[in-house]
Amino acid sequence: MNKKTLSILILALFSVLLAGCTEINQEITANSEGFWNEYIIYPLSLFITKTAEVVGGYGLAIVVVTIIIRIVILPLMIKQTKSAKAMQLLQPEMAKLKEKYKSKDAQSQQKLQQETMALFQTHGVNPVAGCLPLIVQMPIIIGLYQAIMRTGEIKNHTFLWFDLGSPDIILSILAGVFTFFQQKLMMAGTANQNPQMAMMLWLMPVMIIVFGITLPAALSLYWVVGSIFMIVQTLIINGPNKPKDPSIT
Repeated sequence: MNKKTLSILILALFSVLLAGCTEINQEITANSEGFWNEYIIYPLSLFITKTAEVVGGYGLAIVVVTIIIRIVILPLMIKQTKSAKAMQLLQPEMAKLKEKYKSKDAQSQQKLQQETMALFQTHGVNPVAGCLPLIVQMPIIIGLYQAIMRTGEIKNHTFLWFDLGSPDIILSILAGVFTFFQQKLMMAGTANQNPQMAMMLWLMPVMIIVFGITLPAALSLYWVVGSIFMIVQTLIINGPNKPKDPSIT
C-alpha cells in the first residue's frame, strides 16, 4: 500500500469521525441517536459519570478515565512507536536510494519502489504497521474528547483552581507546553530532516492553546493528562539507549 492510498484511507476515516462534530454542542444522552453517539460517545460519557461517582468529582474522573483509556490503547501505541523508530533508522538508506534513482522516469521510480520494499523486507519493517494502530485508536481518542465536551454535568463542577465548564488560560498554556514536549520526544531526530514536521512541532501546541482559551477547561485538562501520559510512555519505550538495529523486536 503506497503513501497516496494510505493518505486517502486516513482522510476518509477522519471524514467519518469528524462527522460527529456537527452535534458537538448537543448534550449526549441515552436518547441520542446514531452509531457514533450510541456506541462511542454515550458509553464513554457514562464511563466518566460513573467514575465521577466513585472518585468524588468530574475533574478527577477525567484524569482517571483518560489514563485508563491510554493504558487500554497502550499496546497499539507501543507498536506504532516501534514502527516509527524503525522507519527513522532506515531514513539514511532510503535517502541513498532516492539519490540513486532521482530520475523521475517510470523505470527509475519502479526500481526505487522495488529496492525500497526490499530494504523494508531485509530489516523486517512494515511501513503500514505505524499507520494501522493510529487508525484504530483515533475513534477512541476523538470519542473521549466529544464525551467530555458533551456531558452536561461536567460544566457545573470545579477542579483544582478552575471551573471545568469555562476556559482557563493557565491550563491552556500548560496543555500547549506539554503537547510541545510530547511531540518533541516523538519527532526526535526527524524534525530536522522534514520541514513539515518541524512546522507541526510548533503549530500543534499553538493550536491547542488557542482552542484551550475558547473551549471548556475540561478539554484542556484532558489534553494535559493525555500529553503527560504520552511523554512518560515515549520515555519508557525509547529507553536510555537507541537501538543499533532497525529491526522491530
